Amino acid sequence: MKKAVVLLSGGLDSATALAIAVDQGFECYALSMDYGQRHSSELDAARRVARAQRVKQHSIMPIALDMFGGSALTDTEIEVPVESAEGIPVTYVPARNTVFLSLALAWAEVLGARDIFLGVNAVDYSGYPDCRPAFIQAFEKLANLATKAGVEGDEFHIHAPLIDWTKARIIQEGGRLGVDYALTISCYQADAQGRACGVCDSCRLRAQGFRDAGVPDPTSYQQQPTLL
Repeated sequence: MKKAVVLLSGGLDSATALAIAVDQGFECYALSMDYGQRHSSELDAARRVARAQRVKQHSIMPIALDMFGGSALTDTEIEVPVESAEGIPVTYVPARNTVFLSLALAWAEVLGARDIFLGVNAVDYSGYPDCRPAFIQAFEKLANLATKAGVEGDEFHIHAPLIDWTKARIIQEGGRLGVDYALTISCYQADAQGRACGVCDSCRLRAQGFRDAGVPDPTSYQQQPTLL
């Protein structure tokens, strides 16, 4: 059985990416990041998802991106927006996926895994530059230039299976694979009980996705989202 490292945030997309990796026959090692985000509910969700998918190992790595701030997700003095805005939103975390993939790459090389999965999406998303196909392709090239395995010809492959899917399609595929979305949380500012705010961009994209997919939304919201 081939090994894969899967970046697992505890959200809808990463849970689906994990299910796809499992369905493809990989022995999965899930990696979550405690990066100084606004709440710990997503890490609790990641633990639930990892248990449900019976991953080989689930590691949570502290990296403290809140030391730099610069994002509404890592700096409590920057408010999470409740309306969509033009351009890249303040919920963008500088270099987040570059850092996450670099750490996943390091673990993969140690494990002897040559496949890394992540749940980035460039259709129903907030416009982050590190969720685009060009970024994924560039990082895969970097991975094979910057590692012992890569330069010896044992190449890495970065899998972003959801990159060009709508949120509705993601939910439908996850349903086919048996993903329990009640275990996940996508909110930028969930409360201590793990309830989603219902007003942030991520909550509204999630709620719209369930509606478009024709699937009941199992999310516990503090406030019912206004659909896009």
